[in-house]
Amino acid sequence: MRNSKEFRILLAVLLLLVAAAIANAQTQSVYREYRGIRLGMTAAETRAKLGEPAMKSDDQDFYVLSTNETAQIVYNTAQKVITISTDYTGGVGAPDYRSVVGEGLLQRPDGSVFRMVMNDAERFWVSYNKTVTVVPIVTITIGAYK
Repeated sequence: MRNSKEFRILLAVLLLLVAAAIANAQTQSVYREYRGIRLGMTAAETRAKLGEPAMKSDDQDFYVLSTNETAQIVYNTAQKVITISTDYTGGVGAPDYRSVVGEGLLQRPDGSVFRMVMNDAERFWVSYNKTVTVVPIVTITIGAYK
């Protein structure tokens, strides 16, 4: 009987560890694209998906998608996406932070919240930031690193 109880405890601990590993893996790869735009896409592919930007240059496009949503897409010298940054005024339309960076937002002394998650396997990071200004702004950024 004692061995059976120890086995059940060991099994429960193993299941918890597996669940934690799965949750961590999901957190590491949850938010990796915005409106179909992914790191590494070309400027032409990006513009085909998002349309004509409000402002554009060789290294950056700026989109106004609604009164509450804007996006900046940054390109490297090869015209490939290296950063995607979106702002949601008032938080309207922003995805839930858990679908972006998982649990565990850090609260700053001013009340704003932030979390950054690194995905070393795919060489990118994603961050979630929410201000506490009169009209809060949620900023979600995806960036490549070498």
